[in-house]
Parts: sequence; structure tokens; C-alpha cells
Amino acid sequence: MENKALDSSNKTILVENTINWALILNNIQKLLGKEIFDSWIKNIKLKQEYNHYVILTVPTRFMRDWVVSRYADKILDAIKNEKKSIERIEFEIDENTEKKFKKDSSTNYLNSFSHKSGKITHIEDSMLNYNRLDEKQNFDNFVVGTSNKLAFSSSKKFCDQNAQYNPLFIYGEVGMGKTHLLNSIGLKMREKSQIIFISAERFMYYFIKSIKNNEMVKFKDFFRRADVFIIDDIQFARGKEVMQEEFFHTFNALMDKGAKIVISSDRSPSKLDKIQERIKSRLSGGLVVDIQSSSYDLRLEILNCKYLENRNNFKDTPEISNDVIKFLASEMRVNIRETIGALNRILAFSRIYNKSPNITECKIVLKDIINSNNKQISIENIQTVVASYFKISLKEMLSPRRSKSLVRPRHIAMYFSKKNTTKSLPDIGRSFSNRDHTTVIHAVKTVEKLMAKEKNYMEDIERIKNQLFKVT
Repeated sequence: MENKALDSSNKTILVENTINWALILNNIQKLLGKEIFDSWIKNIKLKQEYNHYVILTVPTRFMRDWVVSRYADKILDAIKNEKKSIERIEFEIDENTEKKFKKDSSTNYLNSFSHKSGKITHIEDSMLNYNRLDEKQNFDNFVVGTSNKLAFSSSKKFCDQNAQYNPLFIYGEVGMGKTHLLNSIGLKMREKSQIIFISAERFMYYFIKSIKNNEMVKFKDFFRRADVFIIDDIQFARGKEVMQEEFFHTFNALMDKGAKIVISSDRSPSKLDKIQERIKSRLSGGLVVDIQSSSYDLRLEILNCKYLENRNNFKDTPEISNDVIKFLASEMRVNIRETIGALNRILAFSRIYNKSPNITECKIVLKDIINSNNKQISIENIQTVVASYFKISLKEMLSPRRSKSLVRPRHIAMYFSKKNTTKSLPDIGRSFSNRDHTTVIHAVKTVEKLMAKEKNYMEDIERIKNQLFKVT
């Protein structure tokens, strides 16, 4: 029903709300995703509806500016799908909501960002209070081998005043020592520099919190005052456009003032999908180094060092034989963190039963880990083993050619990648020269069908499996 009151400034007719705003919000959430919706759209309300436009309210000026610049067109499209006569939308600040935001932020969480001794910034929060440098994770106790030597040397050099590269980007699989190196850099540089050391997840957490509390100015000021900005696990930002936008501007501001930046990830910048190209370009602009899978010798040295450390720190540490240490180094092939965890489990067993365990007992204690390790082989290892078995090159197997001599090994490699890694189907497809996930599904079904029909094919699968699980 139309209200006869006229809006003289716009010469349009004010009407009773006929738009289903709840339905529109639901459609926008489906379009943008829950994360963006909860951060920016959820608190938008329909204030007034005219015959050709609507007025929406937002809690703060900052949110209004952000929504207008990035999501206004999508919101208008969603409204037009509900009511075609709407030609534009206008945004107003809800004064009552804005006052509430200011009141709620009176106990400003940014006040808990305290500067402790040694010019190190600790980020403290009542729920998440662990963004601290660990004194035990330093350069002195980082065990160096061929797989991590470049990353270690680059990290130490980065701490020098005349280091010629910035940023430093360190990547490698989970548990290989990336965080240890970042922590070591922070400990080394804190004496002369203002350090901020935070995970990408925590950066996102404080960013969203600052928006809700109308504290963006203080948020920006806090993070951009750093002399050294260390951020761990940047892959967490994949697909999070809002966070990426703020990280991009923070990164630029820090670089412009000559601050040093250290980033870690589980993959190289070029393989960070769902990350803005301009961000990947900047991450690649300094020095990029990787930590490769650990060798048997490195694992053995780490285990000996950790065992000796336990003996020095705890008088009740039982004696562990060299054979047991070698067994652990041989079996714990996934990552360094898990290798140390296995040693700690054996030490705990020894203390409880007051005995030095043999290898049989170790196998029982570590049964779950050993079985899990047999399932956690990298796609790269699978590709290498399969290509070698069929006497073809890795380049040939990954090529677009579809000859039978290449398709069979390719299918088998995809099959093992699906069965023996935790990677998703799209991730597996990307590892095979950016093939579609449906290709992976087809490969797995083909292999399973041939295994059931052909004895020789099944024997090939078993031989390859045996070779895979011997890889160290």
C-alpha cells in the first residue's frame, strides 16, 4: 500500500516495505559466503523503501565506506531480483548503533597490545593469549641439515643490519621448522627493533574485532609501527578477500617505511591459490626459500639432540638405546614435529615402566603414528616412484599426451594420491598440470576397475605400493 507522503527532494513516493529483506540477506550470504556476510553485510538493515530506491543503514562510517566500495552493486542486484523497480540504494549511518559500537569498545581490546621488555610486542587476548616468542626456539638449538640449510642461513643473514633482501619468505610442509626459524629471527632482532610476531589467523581475528569495535585507525597504527613484522602461515588468508585487502595495505605501508617483513607458508607464493596476484607478486619480491623434507641423517641428529637435552634437564630420563633412536629416525618420516613427539612418547613410556624399551615395544607404543605415516606420502613422491616404475620421465607423465603408455601411470599416480594423501581432489588435479578434479575421479574409478579385472594390473599396484612405503 502506498503512503501518500511525498519525498519532495527526490520526488518519489514513500511506500510501505514490500521487500523481503530477510530473503535478500539470505541470497547475499549464498553469493558472498558466510565469512564476508558476517563481517560486512549481516548488520545492514532496511530503513525505508521508495518506489525507485531504498535506504539502508549500517553501524559505522567505516563499514559504510567499505560496503559501498566493494559490495554495493551486488546488494543492488539482489534487491532488484526481489523488486525490479528499484534503481539505486542509499546508505545511512545508524546513529544509535554507532554509539553502541563506541560504548562497547570503551574497554578497547587494543589497549591489551602491550609493549614488554626488549622492544617486543606481545599480543594478548583473554581467549587467545599465545602470540609470544618462545625462548627455547632459537638459532642455537635449530638443527641444520641439507634440507633446511638455505632457509637457516637466509634467516640468520636477514637479521643483519645490511641484509640485502626483503621480505623473506620461508615455505615448507607442516612441522618442518618454519615457525622455529621465525621465532629465532624475532628473538635475534628484538634487542634493537620493535617486533610484531603473529599468525595470519590471529591477524584476521584482530582485524575483524577492530572493525566490530570501530577501532580500525588504532589497528592500522598498531601493526604499521613495527620495525620487523613476522607473520606465520599466510596460507590461512586463502579466499579471505577482506583480510587480504588489509594485509596488502599493511605490507605496503611497512615496506615504504623500511620495515623488515618475514612470512611463512606451507607452499611457495606462486602456488598460493585464492590469493590476490598483487600480494603474491610482493611476497615473491624478496628472497623465497624452502625447507625440504627431512633426511634420515637430519632426523637422527635432531633425535640425538633432543634426547641429550632431556637427559640434561631431567635426571630421571631413562636410557634409550642407539637402535631405538635409529628406529625412530627411520620410521618417523612425515615431519620433524612428529618425530620429536614420537621420542617424547617413548620417554614417557620409559618413565612410567622404569625401563629402556626395545624396538618391539616402540612399535606397539607408536603403532598409530607408524600406520598414519604409511598414509601420508607426498604427491611428489608418488609421481616420482610411479614414473620410475614405468620407466618414463616425470615430464612425460604430467604432459597432456594421452598415449596408453602415459595414461596408465598417470591414472595410477592419481589413484595413490587420492588414497594415500590428505589432499583434496582439486589439489591433486593441480599437481598433475592443473587437471580438473573430475579427471582425478575418473582415474581412481578406472584403476579400481582394472585392479578387480586384471591380475597383472593388481601386481603392478602392489609393487608400486611396496616401493612407495620404502621411500624415506
